[in-house]
Amino acid sequence: MTDLSARGPLGLKAPRVPDDPGHLDRIRSLPCCICAEWGLPQLSPTQAHHCIHGRFSARRAPDCMAIPLCEGHHQGLLDGSKLALHQAPSRWRRLYGNDTDWISWAEDRLREREEQTI
Repeated sequence: MTDLSARGPLGLKAPRVPDDPGHLDRIRSLPCCICAEWGLPQLSPTQAHHCIHGRFSARRAPDCMAIPLCEGHHQGLLDGSKLALHQAPSRWRRLYGNDTDWISWAEDRLREREEQTI
C-alpha cells in the first residue's frame, strides 16, 4: 500500500517545502563554489542559485537546493568573463557537472563555518 501522507490533496503532489530566507542568506555569504574550487578570481557578488539540473517541473527548487554562484557563473549579465549557468546550461554542466552536485559542497562549507563559531 502506498503512503499518501507525504502527498498533497488527493494524493497528487508532494507538499511544497517552505521558503527559508535565512538559508539563502547563509548561501550568499559563501564564495562561489566554482570560483573557489577552480581557483578563479571571484569578480562579482555571490548569488543563491536554485538548482535546475535534473528537474522536470516549472516550480522553483526549494531553498535547501540552492548553491552559491557568483553573478558571472550564475546569470552572466554583469560579469561576462565566466560561463553562466542560465545562459548555457548544457555547456556549464559539461564543464562543472550538475548544479545539484554542488549542494553538498555548500552544506559542507556551512557546517564548517558553524563548527568554527561554536
